[in-house]
Amino acid sequence: MASERDHGSNSTRNLSNQFVQPTWRIALWSVAYSTVLTVAVLGNLVVIWIILAHKRMRTVTNYFLLNLAFSDVSMAAFNTLINFIYAAHGEWYFGEVYCRFHNFFPVTAVFASIYSMTAIAIDRYIAIIHPLKPRLSAKATVAVIVCIWSLAVVLALPLCYFSTTRALPHRTLCYVAWPRMADDAFMYHTIVTVLVYVLPVVVMSITYTIVGVTLWGGVIPGDSSENYHGQLRAKRKVVKMMIIVVLTFALCWLPYHVYFIVTGLNKHLSKWKYIQQVYLSVMWLAMSSTMYNPIIYCCLNSRFRAGFKHVFRWCPLVHVSSYDELELKNTRLRPGCQNSMCTLSRVDTSILSKDKSTRSPGNRSKLNSELNNKGS
Repeated sequence: MASERDHGSNSTRNLSNQFVQPTWRIALWSVAYSTVLTVAVLGNLVVIWIILAHKRMRTVTNYFLLNLAFSDVSMAAFNTLINFIYAAHGEWYFGEVYCRFHNFFPVTAVFASIYSMTAIAIDRYIAIIHPLKPRLSAKATVAVIVCIWSLAVVLALPLCYFSTTRALPHRTLCYVAWPRMADDAFMYHTIVTVLVYVLPVVVMSITYTIVGVTLWGGVIPGDSSENYHGQLRAKRKVVKMMIIVVLTFALCWLPYHVYFIVTGLNKHLSKWKYIQQVYLSVMWLAMSSTMYNPIIYCCLNSRFRAGFKHVFRWCPLVHVSSYDELELKNTRLRPGCQNSMCTLSRVDTSILSKDKSTRSPGNRSKLNSELNNKGS
């Protein structure tokens, strides 16, 4: 995706490299991109571990979050740093095979990310607006994820097919050699913008608007009066978290898509003195979308927060309480908490902790001894 900018602004007849920057500027951008890479890879790997290692976290929504985390960590690991190096230096060091992968995989990963979010939005809509309709099973969820990745691969195949490298006297380029360079690149990016940004964002906006009006301004159909308030709070928390995830993604990628559309309509902008800095900025913002989701989960979901505390318990400022220990356990307190939306209260936690200590062999024998003494 980054390589199209380079080829558009530099004819193969141009032997000089106009993208050489001062060392201090390269250093600042290196820190910015390295931060994204580190936080995105570490945070999303923790999210993947939390979902896979705990049965309680294996819900339909979390399976899609798992797919979202996988696509984010993959793009951060395989593309973020390479994108920066190529955009900052204007020279391709990584060979033709990786050039094809470098142009192919970002579109695939972004498609998988945003359609995972769309699947969550539709699932939440069905669960809240039509609670009596059957939910997705585990097999059906896996099938949806496979379909998402299959469609993503199909959409990105032209980039893989037409990508190539070209060795010039002073540097090597990696670019997409479209049959009609003047029109095909702009047409393809317009299609990608519609399919990978506009369409899913519109669908999620409509879906979450209806869900939000129902949760915050109406009555949820099908809820019993006994558990109504607890289920309402739980559903609001999940929907609030997902709305923030979607808004973050949309805001991060909007400047990127606008950049390509504007530079596609006005070719002279690619020769502007500061266009490289603009491109590095919008690309950093787009790549940074891969690091925000784990932070959002940790801040807004108690179970993910408990998982992060468990992973980082070696840090002196991180305290893992008994409440955190029980959050990820597959504990059933009462019939009303049989679904994945319920959250243990701190009163429930203290009850479980006492019950657990009472059931331990040592405490059980101690209790029997006390009863025998009282009986004598």
